[in-house]
Amino acid sequence: MYNEQEVLPLLADRLRPVLDGLATTYEVVCVDDGSADLTPALLAKLDREWEQVRVVRLRANSGHQAAISAGLALARGAYVVTIDADLQDPPEVIAEMLDTAHREQVDVVYGVRNDRTTDSVFKRTTARAFYAIIRKISGTTAQSDAGDFRLMSRATVDAVNALPEHGRVLRFVVPALGFPSASVHYKRAERAAGTSKYPFVKMLKLSIDSMTGFSLFPLRLATYLGLGAGALIAVLSVALLVFARTGQTIPGWTSTVLIVAGVGAVQLFCLGVLGEYVGRMYTQMQARPSYFIAYDSLARESHPDVPVALDDPLGGRQLR
Repeated sequence: MYNEQEVLPLLADRLRPVLDGLATTYEVVCVDDGSADLTPALLAKLDREWEQVRVVRLRANSGHQAAISAGLALARGAYVVTIDADLQDPPEVIAEMLDTAHREQVDVVYGVRNDRTTDSVFKRTTARAFYAIIRKISGTTAQSDAGDFRLMSRATVDAVNALPEHGRVLRFVVPALGFPSASVHYKRAERAAGTSKYPFVKMLKLSIDSMTGFSLFPLRLATYLGLGAGALIAVLSVALLVFARTGQTIPGWTSTVLIVAGVGAVQLFCLGVLGEYVGRMYTQMQARPSYFIAYDSLARESHPDVPVALDDPLGGRQLR
């Protein structure tokens, strides 16, 4: 949450009955992303009145994805649900998410918006186009209408926390892990109170982070442009030679154009090749694991009398 003094009391009134009705222990990690209004004071009051509330305040406004990452790093639950404070994503869906995770034996349950009429036509159109492009150039399976409202098992949260990359976009990081998943659908509501803290500039930054964090296409674009320019130069060279033989060009013009265009194409191609190597270094620096072990029979067979922590099918941890 960031500057959510208007909506915070409404959030507590709707969230607490849902969690109290789950018949399980829970905690509410409230991440205050450097609010400058009365949000910290309201959270302090909520902390005194609601035993399960844990308030985490960031020293400065670090951004939406960084705030979620902070919450994931501190949350202790067997399952973790991330939700924004604006009540556009209904807390009542949390119970359905938990039930789906148990019933279908999955690690991730995505909240998918089946009705986004509260969003502008521009936002809906650009969002769907953006997700389509990301899926095409990166190979991820992120759903178009799934944001950051999701349930994750402890194994998923631990995997996300183990990733060393900075500036990560969780709505693409989580699908990229490839853990078993399911979806629940809901109608996206209007903001309950206050104003949006996610203007176009922040959305644009999120888009850039997503593209550079999940695809080498921007780097390879230079290679593609270099190859395209080279092919164009080859065609242009033939045309210019024909014009030169027929005397339809200014003396020296043909050679000048060919040299400048040819050198430019070669430079662009070399830049693309360099980009390929930089891209591979960049991918290695991200150090995303290639797989995650859910069960190791050797650990149990080697020490049958010693309790060994294993991941259960739902992603939790248990002793055997």
